[in-house]
Amino acid sequence: MQGDIWRTWFPGCLAGVSCTFSSTDAKAQIANMQEREAFWSIFRDRHGPPQDLSGSQKDFDDAWQEFQEQSQARGLLLTDEQAALANHRLSPHNLQNTQSNRGIEPVSNTKIAVIGGSGIYDIDGLQGAEWVSVDTPWGDPSDQILTGSLDGIDMAFLPRHGRGHVHSPTEVPYRANIDALKRLGVTDVISVSACGSFREAMAPGDFVIVDQFIDRTFARDKSFFGTGCVAHVSVAHPTCPRLSDACEMAAKSAGITIHRGGTYLAMEGPQFSTLAESKMYREQWGADVIGMTNMPEAKLAREAELCYASVAMVTDYDSWHPDHGEVDVTAIIATLTGNAEKGRALVKGLPALLGEDRTPCPHGCDRALEYAILTAPEKRDPVLLAKLDAIAGRIL
Repeated sequence: MQGDIWRTWFPGCLAGVSCTFSSTDAKAQIANMQEREAFWSIFRDRHGPPQDLSGSQKDFDDAWQEFQEQSQARGLLLTDEQAALANHRLSPHNLQNTQSNRGIEPVSNTKIAVIGGSGIYDIDGLQGAEWVSVDTPWGDPSDQILTGSLDGIDMAFLPRHGRGHVHSPTEVPYRANIDALKRLGVTDVISVSACGSFREAMAPGDFVIVDQFIDRTFARDKSFFGTGCVAHVSVAHPTCPRLSDACEMAAKSAGITIHRGGTYLAMEGPQFSTLAESKMYREQWGADVIGMTNMPEAKLAREAELCYASVAMVTDYDSWHPDHGEVDVTAIIATLTGNAEKGRALVKGLPALLGEDRTPCPHGCDRALEYAILTAPEKRDPVLLAKLDAIAGRIL
């Protein structure tokens, strides 16, 4: 617990490094991120790099005194409110409420989010349904988010393209969408989207539980991190097997023809593939389905430490199939109507399978940032850190 406390309030206590500082004095709870960085810099200069960190109450008090003196010299006196906060003793209760104080819902129970693609614009049977607006530092989400409960489990629904289908695949605000869901306390994200098929067996009307991606998008912001706070997360296995299991079982219970496992080729769009591209993706690259929206969505969900599963609803055979020819929007819309009903039936089965009590993801999705942030604490950009409050607040 002690290491967790210091890692929460001192960016210098990097993930995976044991911080053995003995004080539990909450003077460390300086309200301003820049002030925390300044205090940590002083403490580190006095007592060595993080891996060598150990100290006493006197070590802490000496660094605190120097910090106050430097703040006074720079005219950065703490306000009465900040001073009271700095002298407030840390406790597990206070740590648990840190996210709520920043406008982020604390996570203790399962909360399922469905990001609906073409044809999926709501959730059947949602109790206490309410459309809510969520502000994010990455701009507005695609639309308001429909919240409520289903069989006693909190749910959230976000129409990826907005109600009325107003956002093209390139223009979907992917970062704002994921941030908004994280800010609402979502634990599990299920993407439901239309796709084309490269496999005869994956016929229009079938669903595919995607487990891999080939990202061919090029005009989208693909990370929350960047200059001033660099992070590298693994997306070797970009979907959550536990969540995918639940989607598969819900689909089977709803009588949907489901295919477990498949590689999703994410294209930029909005145009469909050429015949040459379609054949290449199918024959040389080994892709199974093609769509325009799961990337960078899946990558951003991983950075946000959210479990993510992708349910691809097949509407057509792209343009490779000799008996079906080019993609026809009219035919796609007809198939979408039937797929949407199936998609809503799948979603209705998820609460019972996932349950109310939230336990750590056995595959580590909810700990993806544990060793990911590389930028030295003193080099981190406070403006970017402030934007990352929901996404990386557990680590930062």
